[in-house]
Amino acid sequence: MGISIQHFIQEKRTIHLIGIGGVSMSALAELLLSHGVPVTGSDRQESEVTIQLEKAGAHITYAHLPENVNGAGLVIRTAAVHDDNLEVIRAREIGIPVIERAEAWGSLMTDYRDVVCFSGTHGKTTSTSMMTMITMHAGLDPTVMVGSHLPVINGTLRIGAHNCFVAEACEYCNSFLSFRPTVAVVLNVEEDHLDFFHDIDDIISSFRKFCALVPENGMVVANADDPNTVRSVRNAQRVVTFGLSERADVRAVDISSQNGFYKFTVLVRDQFYADVQLSVPGRHNMLNALACCAAADFLGIPGDAAADGLNCFTGSSRRFQVMGRTEKGALVVDDYAHHPSEMRATLDAARQMGFRRIFCAFQPHTYTRTKALLKDFARELSTCDQAVLAPIFAAREKNTIGIHSEDLAALVPRAVTFQKFADIAEYLGRRAGEGDLILTMGAGNINTVCDLLVQH
Repeated sequence: MGISIQHFIQEKRTIHLIGIGGVSMSALAELLLSHGVPVTGSDRQESEVTIQLEKAGAHITYAHLPENVNGAGLVIRTAAVHDDNLEVIRAREIGIPVIERAEAWGSLMTDYRDVVCFSGTHGKTTSTSMMTMITMHAGLDPTVMVGSHLPVINGTLRIGAHNCFVAEACEYCNSFLSFRPTVAVVLNVEEDHLDFFHDIDDIISSFRKFCALVPENGMVVANADDPNTVRSVRNAQRVVTFGLSERADVRAVDISSQNGFYKFTVLVRDQFYADVQLSVPGRHNMLNALACCAAADFLGIPGDAAADGLNCFTGSSRRFQVMGRTEKGALVVDDYAHHPSEMRATLDAARQMGFRRIFCAFQPHTYTRTKALLKDFARELSTCDQAVLAPIFAAREKNTIGIHSEDLAALVPRAVTFQKFADIAEYLGRRAGEGDLILTMGAGNINTVCDLLVQH
């Protein structure tokens, strides 16, 4: 089972976090500080998140230095920090245990009765946020760890009681295999993170291991309409399925859509559960809502509480987030989509909303993903009126494979590329007007374009 973080919390031993400014790491730091644990940390640069952590009592160094770990009882590192990190080397030299972020969260999860973990290639953040709303409306006082700013909890972490933990679970580097779900939700399984996984079979194997973590009295919730998900849960002991097909245990009927916002009735094993009217657009969000209803029903949450929570959910940061309007009146929306399937779902939703034209400013995320899925990206970008491409966001990679945004643009009719965000904003601000949508898309920093476009 590895190292138990609870011992260090109880003893109030100093815990040092390498990469403390990341979404999940900063939430972990906040949780530790709430328990009165002395927290130190390091990161490459200061941010609004680290400033808030410092105000809460964390001591942060903006450089990775060996001496940063001195005095720590435990070191926690983010997945992006490897064995050659100077702080990791120093900690091991002087006998300080080092664990990864996911191991720390997994250890903390053992303190909770119900642990609902949302996994999948896409939809994790939105579904985790929806489930947060449902459990709050049901009075469960959940503890929450989500990958994007959620307004109702004013951040990415909510510290609640020990009955229910709602968490986002990412497959990259097999991180979610350190978690301890009692309810494992698999939203979808597709090719992604091919810098780590070999192929789709390797990815399915990882999800299969994730589902195997669920105890006998737990439940796996799976997308009946996704063949790869069905393969992933084939050996799971207890499975409840969701989807739009009649074979799903939890499904939607009496479906209607107005400007991309869906209204439907949820049936659980052909029995009425809830009437839902979503406040976020897109067919994909109907599927996310069905996944949440399946988990909620297993937890014994009444359908009316589930419906109230879903109806009140208006989105989380960078998930079809309305940013404002340009001087010429075009609506500016930001979305985190960085996989072709996510892009398709977002663009499908946008097309149902009646815009005159859709301009998509896209920043590809990582060289390996762009190269592996180049034709898929081109297919989705070809569905908007014009694609405007920024340089590829490197993230953790170096361009050793010689791929560039220009290679993608060459496959997309009418696409243009720019090297600078300011040039993208100038181009779009001049081209788009009243009735048009400007959609900034990607998991990097393409949202910077929104600030340049929106009238303040």
